[in-house]
Amino acid sequence: MTEANANNTTSGQILAEGLWWNTPGLAALIGLCPLLAVSTTFAAGLALGLASLAVLCSSNLLVSALAPWIAPRFRLAAFLLLIAALVTAVDLLFEAGWFDLYGQVGLFVPLIVTNCLILARAESFAAHHGLWPAFLDGLGYGLAFTLLLAGLGALRELLAPGLLVASLPAGAFFLLAALIALRQLWYRRIWFR
Repeated sequence: MTEANANNTTSGQILAEGLWWNTPGLAALIGLCPLLAVSTTFAAGLALGLASLAVLCSSNLLVSALAPWIAPRFRLAAFLLLIAALVTAVDLLFEAGWFDLYGQVGLFVPLIVTNCLILARAESFAAHHGLWPAFLDGLGYGLAFTLLLAGLGALRELLAPGLLVASLPAGAFFLLAALIALRQLWYRRIWFR
């Protein structure tokens, strides 16, 4: 979404941009490491997706509120520190509250900091918009990533007993490729009617 278009969009368009049109795992292919490694089960995919959703929404809100007071040359470092602090809080919350689940996804929660999606949304959208649009942007992108992680995990969990490759990392690649192909086919049917 261009900056000129972003100022003229509705709340629904902002939400749909991240939720469907630029889905992080299917369109931008951002966050492949957790997508392929953690999505072995529905629970693990959902857990990491919700962690990413929480960090994305809260970082967008904080960046939107603080951006006017941060000098442009310090923004990237400030946003990265802010995101790292939020990820650390989520990581500690997982470890304290859901220790069994933390055993499955704990290694990947700190990697949320390195997920370019969160920093990109903070810099390209949240820093230039108000609190509500920034929250909706984070919600859209975060929900899409959560749905993809949980859906891929559920699909792999469902197929794994009968299809051994589904539980392996290669199976995640094949299933993701199939999801991307279905999404592209659906787009072509809409655009080329």
